[in-house]
Amino acid sequence: MDDHHEKTFKYKLDFYYLSALIYLVTLIAYGGIRGSLVEKEFRYVMNDPIIYVIIFFVLMSFGALILNFVRNRRLIIAEDAIIFKNRFHERTISIKDIDWMHIGRERLVQTSGRFQVVVMKLKGRRRAIRIRIGRYEKERELVIEMQRLAQHVPKRKRPRWRQPGFTDR
Repeated sequence: MDDHHEKTFKYKLDFYYLSALIYLVTLIAYGGIRGSLVEKEFRYVMNDPIIYVIIFFVLMSFGALILNFVRNRRLIIAEDAIIFKNRFHERTISIKDIDWMHIGRERLVQTSGRFQVVVMKLKGRRRAIRIRIGRYEKERELVIEMQRLAQHVPKRKRPRWRQPGFTDR
């Protein structure tokens, strides 16, 4: 194996493409049905407030798609670091800075899959970093790379007893 082991995983844009397409098809279908079947003239459709709501959703979904396309988000797994990179910014997390790492399921999300999320707690940072595996291309390869990195990082320390929560009062 070479010394410069680095793999890049691109952020998926499938959700943004699909939502933009669904809203656009909804706009065309609603405008076509409303204009041709109900009003008999297309110009009356522009007076319908529902059209403006659908147009708003179409513009927002295309805006989100364009923004995420321009950002070009990537996750780079190097030999001794994890790099979050986009067109405008880069953040490197060294393996030495990771307090603990957990690879597994997310409790509140009901999607299928044994490996859904990677949670990392950094030294000197209060909140953990959460990487959702399904949001990146080549999911299996990403899990393998994260497991390789997790071998060099301590596992999550579970408390022996649970602290009382808000609903336990």
